[in-house]
Amino acid sequence: MSVLVIPARGGSKRIPGKNIRPFCGKPIIAWSIEAALGSQCFDRVIVSTDSPEIAAVAKAWGAEVPFVRPAELSGDYTGMRDVLRHARLWLQANDSNSHQLIGALLATSPFISAQRIRKAIEMLEACDKQRAFLVCAFNYPVQRGFRLSRDGSPEMLFAEHLSTRSQDLEPVYHDAGQLYLSKLWGHDADDAPYLGEGSLPIVLPGHLVQDIDTEEDWARAELMMRVLLEMGELQ
Repeated sequence: MSVLVIPARGGSKRIPGKNIRPFCGKPIIAWSIEAALGSQCFDRVIVSTDSPEIAAVAKAWGAEVPFVRPAELSGDYTGMRDVLRHARLWLQANDSNSHQLIGALLATSPFISAQRIRKAIEMLEACDKQRAFLVCAFNYPVQRGFRLSRDGSPEMLFAEHLSTRSQDLEPVYHDAGQLYLSKLWGHDADDAPYLGEGSLPIVLPGHLVQDIDTEEDWARAELMMRVLLEMGELQ
């Protein structure tokens, strides 16, 4: 049995009501729910939330909300690992089926598609890795980064690369903040890191990745989404 959990707490500070705010015609969480259901890869698509409003929207778009996430797991500093552990323990206590795959999809992942979810699962199942997650290359060489010193002067982080050609610099990647998959279940699932030998990073093109943490991020994401929909890239 395969389960996908969509974490969606109600206390977003920088963008109030973010997880159910309208995004290109529907609540932003609806894009994640539709992609998960449309992939037909999961027996259960569960939204983990502490918010009655989010729960109602999630159910309206076809997800399950079989439990209320406790307040102690809904704060600003609660990590996804704790949220998934809570969901796993609930499933162990309330679902007698055996589980082969557990996944997490962030509620603010409108650029994910059912096809991309299916492809990620196929890639994980075809290899000997235990976990997979979506990643993206930084769009500018991080080796050229600099900090501002106390007097405001630019100070290179990697001064040895001041004159290195961009094409000679090694690509550096970051978490895309979208989909996470694991073949592990039980305590092993809680402890195994995504950054390590047992993990498969699946690289996305940059135009399918956008953090949505500020109003500026939101506006940029909506512009990107309209273009992607016109191009048919999210089928």
